[in-house]
Amino acid sequence: TMKKLLFTLVLAFGALSLQAQIDRSKMPDAGPAPKINLDKAEQFQLGNGLTVLVVENHKLPRVSIQLNIDNPPIFEGDKAGVASLTGSMMGKGSKSISMDAFNEEIDFMGASLEIYSQGAYGSGLSKYFPRLMELMADAALNPNFTQEEFDKEKEKLITGLKTSEKSASAIATRVRNALAYGKNNPYGEFTTEETVNNVTLADVERFYADYFVPANSYLVVVGDTNVKEVKKLVEKYFTPWIKASPPSFAFSDPTDAQYTQINFVDVPNAVQSEIWVENLVDLKKKDPDYLAATLANFVLGGGGFSGRLMKNLRQDKGYTYSTYSSLGNSKWGTSTFGATAGVRNAVTDSAVVEILKEIDNMVDQPITEKDLELAKAKYAGNFVMQLEKPSTVANYAVDILQQDLPEDFYETFLERIEAITIEDVQRASKAYFKPGNARIVVAGKGSEVLENLEKITFKGKPVPIKYYDKYATPTEKPDFGGDLPEGISVQSVIDAYFEAIGGKEAVDKIQSLKLVYEGSAMGATIKSEELRTADKYAQTTFMNDAPMMGIISKGDELFMKQGGNKVPLPDGMRQDMQKSLGIFAEQTFAMNPETKLVGIEAVEDAKAYRIDVPGETVQASYFYDVETGLKIKESTVVTMNGQTQNQEALIKGYQEVDGIKFPAIKVSAMGPQQVESKLLEAVINYEVQESDFN
Repeated sequence: TMKKLLFTLVLAFGALSLQAQIDRSKMPDAGPAPKINLDKAEQFQLGNGLTVLVVENHKLPRVSIQLNIDNPPIFEGDKAGVASLTGSMMGKGSKSISMDAFNEEIDFMGASLEIYSQGAYGSGLSKYFPRLMELMADAALNPNFTQEEFDKEKEKLITGLKTSEKSASAIATRVRNALAYGKNNPYGEFTTEETVNNVTLADVERFYADYFVPANSYLVVVGDTNVKEVKKLVEKYFTPWIKASPPSFAFSDPTDAQYTQINFVDVPNAVQSEIWVENLVDLKKKDPDYLAATLANFVLGGGGFSGRLMKNLRQDKGYTYSTYSSLGNSKWGTSTFGATAGVRNAVTDSAVVEILKEIDNMVDQPITEKDLELAKAKYAGNFVMQLEKPSTVANYAVDILQQDLPEDFYETFLERIEAITIEDVQRASKAYFKPGNARIVVAGKGSEVLENLEKITFKGKPVPIKYYDKYATPTEKPDFGGDLPEGISVQSVIDAYFEAIGGKEAVDKIQSLKLVYEGSAMGATIKSEELRTADKYAQTTFMNDAPMMGIISKGDELFMKQGGNKVPLPDGMRQDMQKSLGIFAEQTFAMNPETKLVGIEAVEDAKAYRIDVPGETVQASYFYDVETGLKIKESTVVTMNGQTQNQEALIKGYQEVDGIKFPAIKVSAMGPQQVESKLLEAVINYEVQESDFN
């Protein structure tokens, strides 16, 4: 109609007029930071010291309960692991209800409930809230500690420690904390199999009695309830919690490294180096420069893909898949600033240099206006998004109490963020980033990375290297096997291997080979079937006799097979894998001029010659017992899309079939679990079919 047409023309004209008045070549001026009006959490306290905060929210018929015991840092000493064991045994029923009945009731309510060594969390429908509160209090205040459960949890903890024994990441974390704080500090101590074996059920009961106490404890209830109901339930179920305070400890303050130094830990099986560049900081949330320091860390590496570390080491150099920095704060005292990356062995030294450079730039040079605005926008955005969650009000209220913050700390958050200047950020960088006192912890394969690490300089001075074992004890520079005995070569090692398994003449007569291994993992039977000819290879993995995945190589083809689907694999991977094909891989890589005898390395209790078959995507390594000549370990390192994966198999014993010895047991990792696979079948001159390689 004419009326609609006139209305449309008016809108269009108005839009054109508005556009003419805006200069789009200039960024619009930022408006004033909005005033934040936070709802106040209702608060009361029991006579035993438990502080309770309640935030009502009736949008959904749900309630969450969070118990937080805000104890000072706890030193476990020669019983390190007692806190972990205590937590793992809690939440499994109580003295009045069995674990099975407890879990069944939680499941029936569609709720979740966890109890741990320093708190608890529960969530469920509001109609079950009274019972959920009762169950939480019962399980938390009357835990059912039994010897049987203790033995189970102790075994699980030790298994986990053994699994992470060779992890460069776990080793780097343990060593960096121990060196930063000292082993006699709660933040520097670590759990070992020895300390776990020192712990008894009585120690768990004592730890619980000492530290699961209401002093400094906060119970936060959020959701579809009200203060009157909460108070009635809390007084009924938490008043029996006996008033007590935790034991207190005094610790000497840790000190920074006196000068920039590398603290190196040799991890012979590492497929990449784990790097931490760190120094100590004394930063609290209530400090005037807390927000400026937080923004400085965001610009450096706390901002993910927008951080300088990520732009440099990942996007520009391709050294790593991920790198970041973190800036700790603690009301209890010393914390750390650190920058970290996991990088390929070949670029370990270069990555250390670039991380130091980026930290130093933050100290020496002002950041850009663009950097500052991006950091402010990120923090402001996150803050506003958090305000949408009902739990935020309660968390902020607890934070103000725990951290001794001003009452308006969060109400004025955006205003204070907006007021931070470039100069503030540089001043905070100088205060908390200390490249001149940096402790550079590197856990990696010394035989491949140390030579270049020894050449690193910072501001014109060589960076000295100190050596530590995987438990942060000073040690000598690692010996990588020394000089090889005269006459030892790739060919001589392979000849000795063939002689040990049955003789080269017998090996050369084999035209095809089928090997089947079987083990169990995650409650399933895992079977691996391998077919090999001189130029073809097929390996199929079965789970409970159902084919799960296969890898096939023939001619110019390399593909992964899943069900009826064939997924071609990269050409570079095909070329690398072909270097280790053949009835025995040794027959092929012996003729490859790139194959090299690296030296002698320890494999468990034996000394072994190590042979490397280099590749761009797949690097293979083989280890042969110096005494027996037998192969005792195989490993491959696959590098794709900036990520590195290690596959390793230890060989335990040999089994003879038709005059040839084959590995009897292979021990490898599947996720966190060690899988022991036994030789089921070895068929020499197996009658292969073309369909076997399709």
